[in-house]
Amino acid sequence: MSSRSQAIADILTRAIIDHRLVPGCKLGERELSEIFDVSRIVVRQALIRLADDGLAQIERNRGAFVARPSMQEALEIYDALTLVEQGVAAQLSDRLGPAGWAELRQHIERQRQAAASGNHALADVLGQEFHTIFVRLSRNRVMQEIHAQLVRRTTLLRSLITADFDYCNLLDDHARVVDLLEKGRLKQAMELIDTHHRSVVRGYIMDRQVFPELTPREALGPYLDGKAGEAPKPAPRKNTGNNGGTRAHSHVHAAK
Repeated sequence: MSSRSQAIADILTRAIIDHRLVPGCKLGERELSEIFDVSRIVVRQALIRLADDGLAQIERNRGAFVARPSMQEALEIYDALTLVEQGVAAQLSDRLGPAGWAELRQHIERQRQAAASGNHALADVLGQEFHTIFVRLSRNRVMQEIHAQLVRRTTLLRSLITADFDYCNLLDDHARVVDLLEKGRLKQAMELIDTHHRSVVRGYIMDRQVFPELTPREALGPYLDGKAGEAPKPAPRKNTGNNGGTRAHSHVHAAK
């Protein structure tokens, strides 16, 4: 893939993460080539990369679309996350030293403080970072790459969330896993990882779109304005009528 195609793939991925390109959105080669001022071949390479990551679906004679995951796919993604993280847990229980345990606990405390202060956006970011740190501490690069790809695929699932979630339970799961592993109780830690991910995926409501659909030009415009250091705002959620609206959990776990 050319560097330009990679850059376009990165922008499209970011737009999906920010809920500006929603599941089912058409990714037309001609329109994207005009938006990015590149050839359709360059765009096609970027779309193939998105398809490889599970973020787009390319249909014969119809073109490319932001993927619209099913509940079965959600189950499979979280099953895969469970297997990866259980494998990491098995490694960490034997190999992680005091500095590693301290890093995990410090991160959990930062997330706890963010949640206690009502800073849910920061708590979300820290929640996702916990899993990244957890897997990174295994020092297994292949495992890290697989985990990162799975996490990217959860960005689509998060576009479909309408349920509220319990920060305390999610945070407690992080702390309990670390406690169990540090005490050498690997079996219980692996069971908790499995139970946790299964409870997470049940929080998805797959039949309702909670972000308004923008055209690709509207969705991608903020990424092309050349304002360095300024991230475009995520698309606003629709008011679902559930006590004034619902919240997303942009953490890898999503809703509870």
